[in-house]
Amino acid sequence: MKLQKEIEAMLFAVGAPISVERLCELTGESAEAVREAAAIIEKKLSAEESGIQLIRIEDGYQLCTKPELGDKVKRALELKKAPPLSKATLEVLAIIAYNQPVTRSFVEQVRGIDSSYIVAGLVDKGLVCERGVLDAPGRPVLFGTTDAFLRCFGLSSLEELPKTELPNPEQMTMAENTEEAAV
Repeated sequence: MKLQKEIEAMLFAVGAPISVERLCELTGESAEAVREAAAIIEKKLSAEESGIQLIRIEDGYQLCTKPELGDKVKRALELKKAPPLSKATLEVLAIIAYNQPVTRSFVEQVRGIDSSYIVAGLVDKGLVCERGVLDAPGRPVLFGTTDAFLRCFGLSSLEELPKTELPNPEQMTMAENTEEAAV
């Protein structure tokens, strides 16, 4: 019971996901004990008709508002509803999500059009972040999705992304070269 209270209080105070590893460090408990306590908290919040819920993000947890109350909370915080993402933005986001970490030039090769503005916008929105640099000439930046991306799309992890076949840029380049050679 004490561990549940500690975890719930920390998640409430931080307001962002906390990894199981970090919760273990903070509480001095095992990962199994932390996961069990989180499961009890999740069950308690769903049974109590609470306005908040416990969600799992990657290997961590976060307290958040239940989806059906999101509009009320936004109004209480006087937040404007974010405009929907354009088709081009969703396309770039999908390319990054399914192939991460990727460079901007990879995204542009798949799309066949300059995507620097869209990638920068996704970084500004917090859906994409820099994940290092590629060990290649020019040291291009690698991009990947964030926890905000997972929350926005209601996912616990990237493994929950729908399965799909995306074009491989190397195959596209070979196909284009073959077509050009045939002409």
